[in-house]
Amino acid sequence: MNAEVIGFIAGILVAVALLPQVVKSWKTKSTQDISLSWSVTSLAGQVMWIIYGIMIGSYSLVIMSSITLVMAISVLYLKLRYGMSKLA
Repeated sequence: MNAEVIGFIAGILVAVALLPQVVKSWKTKSTQDISLSWSVTSLAGQVMWIIYGIMIGSYSLVIMSSITLVMAISVLYLKLRYGMSKLA
């Protein structure tokens, strides 16, 4: 098995790990238990993984980190939308 296949498998697992949180936050319209600092840090980390993947020419890293980035953006959006509305 080559490194790109392992990279795709790892990327799928990481992206799928965020999916239940996105779905739950969207359904319940509650993000009280999600840390804003975690959301921002996760988003920044995914951007850095994409840059790194481009630099080393790893398609699996770029593609899967991009998918995970979309999930991280979704969590951050839900956090800002539902978490900030509770402050008003």
